[in-house]
Amino acid sequence: MLLARCVFAQTVPLIQAHAHNDYEHAHPLTDALECGFCSVEADIHLVGGELLVAHDKSEAKPGRTLQALYLDPLHERVRTNGGHVYPDGPEFTLLVELKTDWKVTYPALRAVLTQYSEVLTKFPSKDRKETNAITVIVTGNRSKEMFDGESVRLAALDGSLADLDGGEPSALIPWISSSWQTSFKWNGRWTIPESEKEKLKAMVARAHMAGRRVRFWEAPDQEVFWQEMLNEGVDLINTDNLRGVRRFLIQRQGSGKRIGARE
Repeated sequence: MLLARCVFAQTVPLIQAHAHNDYEHAHPLTDALECGFCSVEADIHLVGGELLVAHDKSEAKPGRTLQALYLDPLHERVRTNGGHVYPDGPEFTLLVELKTDWKVTYPALRAVLTQYSEVLTKFPSKDRKETNAITVIVTGNRSKEMFDGESVRLAALDGSLADLDGGEPSALIPWISSSWQTSFKWNGRWTIPESEKEKLKAMVARAHMAGRRVRFWEAPDQEVFWQEMLNEGVDLINTDNLRGVRRFLIQRQGSGKRIGARE
């Protein structure tokens, strides 16, 4: 439906905007790109040798592959836009959540990613990153063991709170993702308790010291929460509300505040 689309005269890339379960929108990837999102999430199931995109395996449908919904259109945009997803734009992140056993799913994903290697960020070693148009980060049923034996990786790993002090290089674990509800009780009503604010600040500081970005899922998806996250340095707004986050970030940018900066 046209009213659900983010069709604007100018698309401003928004590096803080992450489309949670992007494939559930009416127009997977397209809606997020039209809203300027620089990060999208796709859940995959290995079914009959294909990487099908769906939240639950029962919802997986033939033809809705990772290639068809994400990799092919992203590859075409990079070709059209001179090596970027957005013209002269920043690095774009494709967060791929493995829903089936990584021991069989990751090798299939690796084989698929190899076909798109010309546009993907490469990791020649555990601590080296060669940035390209699209960076793939693997989450869900993942393990550091997935990459054993690879001379050049085509993906990085989504870390957890346990990795805040793990010592792994940011080229291996560039993100820390966690359920908001695991660590915090604030639900976006009233103001965040000072004790939780200090706890959040400390988490973010530890992640940033190691060169990692921070994302929370299972979190309130409303403006007062987004505002608090950016105020405290959280790097990514994890949202299902594409238009709302776009409007919020553009307004914040227009107010003269650097997006992502402390108030």
